[in-house]
Amino acid sequence: MLGHGTHNQPAGTITDDTEMALCIARSLVEHHTFRPDDIAERFVAWYDSGPFDIGLMTSDALQNIKHGASWRDAGQQVWESRAEGSNAGNGSVMRCAPYSIAFRDAWSDLARVSTTSSAITHADPRCKYGCIVLNLTLAGLLTQRPTPLRDALDHIEADAPEELLTALRSVPDGINPDTLSASGYVVDTLQTSLYHGLTADTAEDAIVSAVNMGDDTDTVGAVTGAVAGARFGADALPDRWTGELECADETARLESVLMNAEFTVDESSVS
Repeated sequence: MLGHGTHNQPAGTITDDTEMALCIARSLVEHHTFRPDDIAERFVAWYDSGPFDIGLMTSDALQNIKHGASWRDAGQQVWESRAEGSNAGNGSVMRCAPYSIAFRDAWSDLARVSTTSSAITHADPRCKYGCIVLNLTLAGLLTQRPTPLRDALDHIEADAPEELLTALRSVPDGINPDTLSASGYVVDTLQTSLYHGLTADTAEDAIVSAVNMGDDTDTVGAVTGAVAGARFGADALPDRWTGELECADETARLESVLMNAEFTVDESSVS
């Protein structure tokens, strides 16, 4: 929003989080169905455009696809090649929010779409189930469920990694804000973003508090922003922000279609 910071980009520039979310949203709006093959192709085209920032696991997986790997296998290959501690990044939760709009009334479909999409680049169960939890929570907020995060955790409790469940069951009332981390680890990102997004008094407060923690600011800000947006609505965002945003017109158009059209899932494409 201020411009010419870490990456020396002008004000209103979007980062890889939003760029990849737009790939997903464009695919959904064009096809009105979940097409992971098409989404993977869009990711590779974006990769080839030379983005100024990209996550390591995402880069490795998209290189694999570019060099002939199937979208079904690329993320798994990267996950298996990486040691614990570098194999569960936040690169799929940062981009997954468009699914929560399109499939907000169909939780089973939303869960399957979320995990399949994550696995294109991030196949670790913490990443896949992290996308499910985030998207179900967003869907719950959009449909005005009184306990969206609890409902999301209940939906996945039987199968999700205990580490993820333990971290998120404590949000928000069992959290000491001083212990939150804004690292690139998916569990940290979700715990921190859900806390800020669900406890702040305004969307602006949620996003500013998250970003001002430092560290992986764009992704923690993006995930917090998704929660705050679903909770407070787009109109709650400050005009001085949306006025600067380079993709404001396109995001408004895509959001309108995602909210009002019907979307399907190709059963052959989901996990």
